[in-house]
Parts: sequence; C-alpha cells; structure tokens
Amino acid sequence: MTKPISLVPGREYLAIPGPSVIPDAVLQAMHRPSPNIYDGELIEMMPALTRDLKRVARTDHNVAIYISNGHGTWEAALSNVIAPGERVLAPASGMFTHGWAEMAEGIGAKVDLIDFGMSAPWDMGRIAEALRADNDHEIRAVLAVHVDTSTSIRNNIPALRALLDDLNHPALLMADCIASLGCDRFEMDAWGVDVTVTACQKGLMTPAGMGFVFFNDKAQAKRAEMPRVSQYWDWQTRVKPQLFYQYFNGTAPTHHLYGLRTALDFIHAEGIEQVWARHEHLAKAIWTACETWAEGGALELNVAERTHRSRAVTALRLKDGQGTRLRQFAETQLGLTLGIGLGMADWDGCFRLGHMGHVNGQMVMAMLGGVETAMAALNIPRGRGALEAAAAALAGCPARQTKA
Repeated sequence: MTKPISLVPGREYLAIPGPSVIPDAVLQAMHRPSPNIYDGELIEMMPALTRDLKRVARTDHNVAIYISNGHGTWEAALSNVIAPGERVLAPASGMFTHGWAEMAEGIGAKVDLIDFGMSAPWDMGRIAEALRADNDHEIRAVLAVHVDTSTSIRNNIPALRALLDDLNHPALLMADCIASLGCDRFEMDAWGVDVTVTACQKGLMTPAGMGFVFFNDKAQAKRAEMPRVSQYWDWQTRVKPQLFYQYFNGTAPTHHLYGLRTALDFIHAEGIEQVWARHEHLAKAIWTACETWAEGGALELNVAERTHRSRAVTALRLKDGQGTRLRQFAETQLGLTLGIGLGMADWDGCFRLGHMGHVNGQMVMAMLGGVETAMAALNIPRGRGALEAAAAALAGCPARQTKA
C-alpha cells in the first residue's frame, strides 16, 4: 500500500481564535537582550505606548497594564469596583460570560445571570426586565461580553448603554473586548462603556502575557469608595506611577512591551477604521464560503444572522461529531490548525475559524481551502462553489482609501 504524501512540511498556519498570528516584525522586536528597567528607552516609551493603546480602545480615559491573560483582567476590573456582597448582572451568550460571572462570585459578589444560550445574542427585553426589577439599584455593574470567542456571537454594546440610560440605572457598564479589540468596531467613550478589559494575544497581535483594563471617571469614583483592593490588582498606581515599576507592580513584561509597541505601530499605520473594514470584508468572504458549504446539509454556522456575528471568529458545527475529525485532518495532513469547540454540548462536532489581527486575503483563502480539502477527504456533504464564492466576495472589496 502506497503511503500518503505528507503535505505538512512548510509554514504551519495557526487559524485558531487566539493566540493569533504574530507579525514577524513583532517577534523580531522581542528578540533582544533584556533592557534596563531603571532608566533608558523602555521607560521613555511608556507614555506614547499607553496613549496608543487608548487610541485602539477609542478612549481618552485611563489604561492599566497587567502581566496576565484575559482572565486576569476580569479579576482586576472586578476587584477595583465590586465589593463582596454587591450584585452584578451577567447576560450570557457563551461560556466566557459564565467564566466572568464565576470570577465575580469568587471575589464575593452576587451574580444575576441571564443565559441566552450558545447561539443567540442578548434579548434586550429580558435585560430590561431584570434592571427594572432592581428598584433599589443594588446591581452595581453589568458584565457585557462584546464578542464571545466560544460562540462567535457579537453583542450590541451601544444598545445596552442606551437601555441603562433610558432606565436611569447607575450600574457600571463593563465590556469584555478580549476577542474584539482591534477586529470588530469598538468605541469605548462614544458607546458609554465605563470599564473595558482586553488582552494582547488576539487583535493586538502580541504573544499572550499582558492584559489591559481601561476605565473612566465613573469607574474611578467607584474605586474610591471601595473598602479595600488587593495591592496587585489595584489600578491606582498603574495609571499614575511615580516610578516605572509601579506601572506593573513589579518587574515589567519587558519584551512584550517591545512587541506591543511594534504591533501598535502596525495598527496605527493602517488606521483603526481600515483595520475594522479589513476584518469586515474578510469575515464576509468566510461567511460566504460557510453559507455555501451549509447548503450540503452537514455544516451549520452557529450564529444564523450575519449582523450578530463577530468579524474575528466564526463558530461552526458538523453533524455526527465530524468537527474533531475535520480539525485533526487539517492539522495532521495540511499543517492548518483550526479552533476547537468550546462550551458546546456537541463540542465534538464544533470547530472555529480564527480570522483576527494579522490576516489578509490570501491567508483567508488558504484557510478556506484547507477546510474544503478536509471536507473532501472525509466525504462530508457540502454545497459546491464555496471557494469561488469567497473569492468573488474578496474581489468585490472596495479598494483601500488613502488619506488626502
């Protein structure tokens, strides 16, 4: 029997929804000796770095940097504004809201969870009902996941802000933008978000290890009322440090900062509006291919309506638990790594496509080609012409607009 020819040698493609593809220039910026943490360029570059971070989040307020992943920023944000015994509201459209809610319970908060399942966005009517029932305004914050990476649902943050305002409810609006920042449109100040949490390994295109908490004056006022905040999570000294080490409550994540500086240069050279537009157009090409495959009856997009889908990640499922088999074939035979299903009851049938950060048209077509090849190898029924449809969607993208 002839042994199959391996198609894996070459550059592997990590197409999971974070950590995302890291630009070579970011990796090169990190490939250096340890710098002096008491004087010199690292200290001097911090004001511009924090300014440019805030530009991505579209805020003029504060940002605190933590040596952590996104889960760390959940706890950091909660620790500064939620005291033990206080209530928070958590509208869930995936497993990551549940995780944030469990984190809140872990620090002693009482959580009112509204579960919308794993395929539906928020129902504003149900959220309004919960807020109206809170006559004494005991709910101190709403934990709002903008894009849930497990389900690829994109929730409507401006509509939630409008609801809070219409009801004259004083709860802080806290947004998890770990999957969306630098991919899906997000505007902290214009949307009235009080606290935003994110991390560096997705749209910010830097190896995992840093998290960020952005907060406005309303959140800072709540911080001032807190009976205690652990020294490490306290954001006070991190945003107005007297000494460099106070940015991080200890030794800085030196090489990550150099990588992040380069990643921010990429984002601002392209322009955040263009970054959003690129992700939008690439996502539409991916959806076009997936919708075409779905005509074969075996594949289904987790989020039915395009308006509720993230531009950074697409969650899919195959009948008969074929998702795991497809992923395994793509990785072992093609060198293409797709995202696992997370939080789904039929997790073995689910897989996810990551299309966030440092991605372009040819990378997206390569990813789709790999999925098509795996489906063909496994005899998975599918609609025909998916790649042609995706190519047509990309070819119809408007040309990049240059600044006058």
